[in-house]
Amino acid sequence: MAETVLSVTELRKVYGDLLAVDQVSFRVSRGEIFGLLGPNGAGKTTILECLEGIRQADGGTMEIMGIDPGREPRKLRNLVGVQLQRSGLPATMTVHEALRFFCAYHGVAPRYDLVQRLGLAEKRTVQYQKLSTGQQRRLALALAIAHRPSVIFLDEPTAGLDVGSRVELHTLMRELQAEGTTLIMATHDMAEAEKMTDRVAILLQGKIVATGSPTELTATGAGTTKVSVRSEDALLVKDDRAFPAVDQRFIDEEYAVYYSTDPGPTVSAILRYLEDQGDRLIDLRVERPSLEERFLELTHREGAQ
Repeated sequence: MAETVLSVTELRKVYGDLLAVDQVSFRVSRGEIFGLLGPNGAGKTTILECLEGIRQADGGTMEIMGIDPGREPRKLRNLVGVQLQRSGLPATMTVHEALRFFCAYHGVAPRYDLVQRLGLAEKRTVQYQKLSTGQQRRLALALAIAHRPSVIFLDEPTAGLDVGSRVELHTLMRELQAEGTTLIMATHDMAEAEKMTDRVAILLQGKIVATGSPTELTATGAGTTKVSVRSEDALLVKDDRAFPAVDQRFIDEEYAVYYSTDPGPTVSAILRYLEDQGDRLIDLRVERPSLEERFLELTHREGAQ
C-alpha cells in the first residue's frame, strides 16, 4: 500500500454560528495530487489553513508526516510549502528580495531558476505591489516550492494566470509529483481538477459528499452517457424526437445533446433516423459526463435534501 503522508479525521471548524468544516475525513498518499473541490464557502481554504497550522481546529485530528500541525506547526517549516490565495508580502518587497528572504528562512540557496522558470526574470527588481495578479500568483508558487518541500498546499493555484502560465504550472506540478512530492490543491475549477488530480474530495457546506478519482466519480453518477450529434441539415436540433434510453435532451449551438442510460440503442436509433431522413452526419461524440457535470449533479441532489 502507498505510504500515507497526510491524514484528517473528523475535522471540525466553527466561526461563531457558522459550522465551516463539519466532520471531514480523508487521507493522502506520498506522490499523490489530491484535490479539495467545491464552490466558494465550501470549506476548502479553512481545511488547508488548519493543515498549515494557520488556524486551530475545533475538533478532530490531523497529521502530516507524523506531525500534528495544530500543536507542532514549527516542525512543519521545512516539510511543507504553502501557496496562499493572498501572500501577505510587504507591498514594497521586490521579487528578488522575497526569494532571498524565503530561501534564507528555510536555509537553502536562492532558487533563481524558479524565477526564470515562472516567467519572473524580468521582474526581479519590481515591487510586489506593482506585479499583476498573475505575477503575484507565480511568485507565491516559487516561494512555496523553493525549499523542495515534501508536501505542497496550493489554494486556487491558477487563479489569475494566463493560459501559458497555467500550462507551465501544470507541467511543474507533474515534475514535482514525479519526484515524490505530495500536492494538495483546493480549487473550484472542475476541468483543472479532472485533468490534474489523482483523487478528489468534493465539499459542499463544509461536508465531504464524494471522494474518489475523477474517473470513479464520473462513473458513479446518474449512470448516463453524453451523446452529442451534429448533422448537415440539423434535423435533430429542430426536431425533439424521442430516442431509446434518453433521459434528457438539450441543444448546444449546432449540436443536439442527449443523456442516455444505454448509449448503444440510443446511437443506433439516432443514426438510423438521420439515414432515413437523408440528413448527413457531421459529428458524433459519445462521452462520459465531466467532473463538472457530476459536481452539478451532486450539488442539485444535496440542495434538494
